Amino acid sequence: MRLHVLMTTGTDIHPDYIAGTWKLDPYHSELSFSVKHLMISKVKGTFGTFDVTIVTAEDPRETTIEATVDVASVNTGVEPRDEHLRTSDFFLVEEHPTMTFTSTGFDGDVTGGEFTVTGNLSLRGVTQPVTLTGEFGGIMDDGQGNVKAGATVTGKINRHDFGVSWNNALEGGGVTLGDTVTITADLQVALQK
Repeated sequence: MRLHVLMTTGTDIHPDYIAGTWKLDPYHSELSFSVKHLMISKVKGTFGTFDVTIVTAEDPRETTIEATVDVASVNTGVEPRDEHLRTSDFFLVEEHPTMTFTSTGFDGDVTGGEFTVTGNLSLRGVTQPVTLTGEFGGIMDDGQGNVKAGATVTGKINRHDFGVSWNNALEGGGVTLGDTVTITADLQVALQK
């Protein structure tokens, strides 16, 4: 997720671009997901504990992103459901306590501050390539001497690709859970001094 994008002139760099290491501001960030439930609505949840490090390079195309998620920190607002999500039916937390993302590429559409980032997502011991789309929010001094950047990224995965295949057939037809999971990260990161 390149938080800074190239200008439309091709080689020009966004005027606020700063090369350096950026760390997650957990107080102003959220990692959430949603999945179809009963074929009629969505169940949503968040992960309370996650970390992101972005290293912006002099050449923005060489920027790297590393993210780690404590999957035991899942929270859907219903504790029995969260406990079920931690079991072997879903996240298998006991054997695979973390989910990770490592970027492999970036493509920016600078006209609207939008971008696409590719990378490898690892969950339950399975690694699959994923593509995330994002929108750059900007860079700002927080008034306390810290330089912050913000972006929102989203992507969709098929949970079966990661061995998460639990489901329940419904009497009237259909199943309890959909296959596609939408992941959204609203991120604020701070430039390290």
